Amino acid sequence: MSDPKTDHAAAGALLTPGLLFLAVALVVSTFLAASAWERVKTRPPERTIAVTGSAKKRIVSDQIEWSAEISTQNMDRTAAYQALAADTRKATDYLAAQGVKADEIRVGAVAVSERNETEVVGTGLERVEHVVFKGYVVQQGLTVRSADVPRVEKVSNEITTLLEQGVLVTSYPPNYYYTRIGELKIEMLAEASADARVRAEKILEKAGGAKVGKLRAADMGVININPANSTATSWDGNNDTSSLEKDVLTIVHVTFELE
Repeated sequence: MSDPKTDHAAAGALLTPGLLFLAVALVVSTFLAASAWERVKTRPPERTIAVTGSAKKRIVSDQIEWSAEISTQNMDRTAAYQALAADTRKATDYLAAQGVKADEIRVGAVAVSERNETEVVGTGLERVEHVVFKGYVVQQGLTVRSADVPRVEKVSNEITTLLEQGVLVTSYPPNYYYTRIGELKIEMLAEASADARVRAEKILEKAGGAKVGKLRAADMGVININPANSTATSWDGNNDTSSLEKDVLTIVHVTFELE
């Protein structure tokens, strides 16, 4: 029979220093993994609050762009061009007399087309249609872009006085722009973010149990520029150019940590 003491000594001899180190490392790593898993299981879930903030501001456009079109008609092409040139001169002289600066006026290219009308002769089976040439129509556009909004508005409303001088003029509604919209957007985004924090604080003030902590995420929504008193929104953002006075609406989506 084998001696138990001898067998135990032999087993100990087989456990070399390398194997001993490996066994200890395995025990330690198992302990660390178990501890980490325990921490994961017991870690409290992250607490956050997501709110939407907004800011609204009324602005007055500081730039205007207005367009008009001069047209003439004549059976002779050359005569039509000459008449158009004379009428365009009358229009630009009128603008200058109203205080519009020369560098604010842009004269467009000349467009020419033939005017034809269908005339009917006879009735019934003897009815015959003819295409009749009525002459050349020549057109030229004028555009005024200026920071003097009241002056150009007045001109756009009174330009039809040129009709009394025999000038065929068509006036189009002005477009209004705000040139500092980039700076305004930054200012309003800050206001909308501050509004989001106030809303979060008000919610927690009533709900209780936490305070607003650090900012976790912020998502800038679209910026809508609408006619005054309009609350219209669009996924792409509105950019109204038809109104002198506008309302700018900015929205941000913000997530805060809870303390």
